[in-house]
Amino acid sequence: MSLEQMSLECPALITVKLVNSKWKLLILWELSHGVCRFGDLLKNINGVSQKVLTQSLRSLENDGLVSRQVYAEIPPRVEYSMTDLARDLSKILDIMGDWGIKYAETRAGAPIKWHFENN
Repeated sequence: MSLEQMSLECPALITVKLVNSKWKLLILWELSHGVCRFGDLLKNINGVSQKVLTQSLRSLENDGLVSRQVYAEIPPRVEYSMTDLARDLSKILDIMGDWGIKYAETRAGAPIKWHFENN
């Protein structure tokens, strides 16, 4: 189904298609906090393989959501960042995260200690 066909059905399907895996969501979440190198992404995204991270980054780059900057250094340095278009998407990720916390804590019946909280 083309983007045009999806937008006629439901414009939200375009967003879902672009971030259609948990890895892409986690990559965008990490990049929403700033520029990252490949090794940092691999370390910070628990459970992702090098192959899947590479494939996901390429897909996000092809879709115009991630920018890849290569520096002419030895050893080569490559940094990834969100594009301006993806920065708008990070606002949605924040809202989804807030909703996810509310949902999980409601279902648990108590507050949950999240790993990303600085306490």
